[in-house]
Amino acid sequence: MELWLMDAALRMYTCCVERINYDEFFEKCTLPDTLNSWFLVAQIHVWMCLVRMRQEGREGKYMCRYIVHSMWEDVEQRSKIMGIDAFHRKESMKAMTETFYAAIFGYDEGILSDDCVLAAALWRNLFNRQCEDPRQLELMVEYVRKQMQFIDALDGEDLLLTGEVKWRPLVEENAQSILKVATPTYNDAGL
Repeated sequence: MELWLMDAALRMYTCCVERINYDEFFEKCTLPDTLNSWFLVAQIHVWMCLVRMRQEGREGKYMCRYIVHSMWEDVEQRSKIMGIDAFHRKESMKAMTETFYAAIFGYDEGILSDDCVLAAALWRNLFNRQCEDPRQLELMVEYVRKQMQFIDALDGEDLLLTGEVKWRPLVEENAQSILKVATPTYNDAGL
């Protein structure tokens, strides 16, 4: 893989973990402040980047691999810093890997389907089947949809070169569509 592509992938992963207000997610979604909750929120953002980069051909697919590689290195480092011993770290990494690939499958299905399917994937994965407040699910479905629309509109060449992704806030006042569908304008002749 080209070095510049690895740099862009690492930068994109970094955007997934450093530009997110995790405390806001923990509060609004009633998630405990744990390594696992951090991972679940990070994985949604990583997944959204993977979806976007898969549209960019072979280079995008390479970036996807390195983004995921960077994520696993980061998770392992964070668990070491937290003092999780090698045995438990290995078990946790195995469980997180299974969770990640199951979540990716569910989120992919959800983004291609309607809001009910996406809500079910979020309920199973982010909320671990423990969400009693439908407003939290609604907030997350809206968040994923608006984020996907936002990053889909980003220039692919720029993403491949820089890896720079900005995220919209979890909660926005009057969060209407960011892309205005161009309505055709007609002159008097109907042209």
